[in-house]
Amino acid sequence: MANPTKKAVILLSGGLDSATVLAIARGEGYETYALSVSYGQRHSAELNAAVRVAKHLGAKAHQQMQVNLDAVGGSALTDRSIAVPEAPSSGIPVTYVPARNTLFLALALGWAEVLGARDLFIGVNAVDYSGYPDCRPEFVQAFETLANLATKAGVEGAKFRIHTPLIQLSKADIIRRGAGLGVDFAETVSCYQADGKGRACGRCDSCRIRREGFDAAGIPDPTRYQA
Repeated sequence: MANPTKKAVILLSGGLDSATVLAIARGEGYETYALSVSYGQRHSAELNAAVRVAKHLGAKAHQQMQVNLDAVGGSALTDRSIAVPEAPSSGIPVTYVPARNTLFLALALGWAEVLGARDLFIGVNAVDYSGYPDCRPEFVQAFETLANLATKAGVEGAKFRIHTPLIQLSKADIIRRGAGLGVDFAETVSCYQADGKGRACGRCDSCRIRREGFDAAGIPDPTRYQA
């Protein structure tokens, strides 16, 4: 008897990390279901990028859900009155979005349970992670425990697993991995304050980490920058 199709839900922001994760899941034989979240972020460029990436990397389905984290505020990514920093800072930066990854994983978990998928992929990283507490291994492990306690599938014996294939990789390693899997990084958007055409500012922390990653990887940076 043939093995049933392996299904996985992949959180897809439209940035280079999540694009690489989608490619990794596909390479591991999963039928991929991409989930993007409109959460009140500063721009829609990354959501537009997610549509392109999901299509290019052959996601079985791609849907967008909405959470109004701009109503919560407290982050430069959701509150336009808070400036996006353009220099490295110590501690947890103002680009941290309260509860974002917790909510994203909860949405992915709900969809996975309905799909009959037991694998969730997220592109968190603990090396170039900019100080975000919800990108740490401890957070992921805790959410996996929650997933298996809080769902019908978990109570009935199915085991959910949260995959974090990038968590210990440098940005350069992520770029090399994605390039080897056929990711077109020109389709991705990482900038915290990209313009309406998806062009990066070239000044924010995310742009700096991305640019340095391409330099270290020895791969030409395909990012479109604002003039």
